[in-house]
Amino acid sequence: MFSNFFNKRTSETGSALVYILIAIALLAALTASFMKPSSQQTTAQGSYNAITELNAQTEFIRSSIQECVLTYPGGDRGPLGNNGLQGTPNTPYPINPSSPYLTAPAANDQVQFLRCPGNPGDDPDHSNVFGGSSGKFLPPPPDLFDDWIYYSGTDGVFFYTRTDKTDAFLQTALSKLDDNFSECQADVVDASGGDIELTSTAAAGDPECLQGAGVATCFRVWVIIQPSAVYLGDTDGEEGVGGANCP
Repeated sequence: MFSNFFNKRTSETGSALVYILIAIALLAALTASFMKPSSQQTTAQGSYNAITELNAQTEFIRSSIQECVLTYPGGDRGPLGNNGLQGTPNTPYPINPSSPYLTAPAANDQVQFLRCPGNPGDDPDHSNVFGGSSGKFLPPPPDLFDDWIYYSGTDGVFFYTRTDKTDAFLQTALSKLDDNFSECQADVVDASGGDIELTSTAAAGDPECLQGAGVATCFRVWVIIQPSAVYLGDTDGEEGVGGANCP
């Protein structure tokens, strides 16, 4: 009798263990099924947020520059000499904020320091494009990105931002953002292999997409383009090497 009792208890214990193992397996499978979509959803949401914010700031910066040009189509009427851009195809677009032509040049060429060259227009006391006097305030750069940088020179006029973050959604976001612009209007520059010159002259002080301490990517938007412009990033292959297919 004791033998039968023992065998019965052993059988019940074995059955219970099987049920426990099945329950653990089902719980693991259920957890994995919930986590996978959650991860994908997080990536998709991060990509969407990055695209939305970058696109919004791009349009705001570009429209602010165009507003300055349309309001003061004559640009600066003073002699800019060797320090400025008068007489070049970039007039009347704002000159670089660090230009020594300005009465009080900025320390760098961040977009936030842009000045409108048509107000007042007779001297280098240009008014700020962004700030309290203009009523237009440039928001902080998008999360994970550096401040926007402005360039006006031989290749035309463009502005760009940079990120050195490796979040999975960033490359997807930049690729999709590039597709939102017409060909030759924007490019994504990969500086993971080293610093990349963004201009054809590659002169001292010209903008670069800096690698920094690791992987880096720049997103650049053109405002006006001169024939010497160099394209360095093409996510869909339609612009061609160096912008060979761009006008």
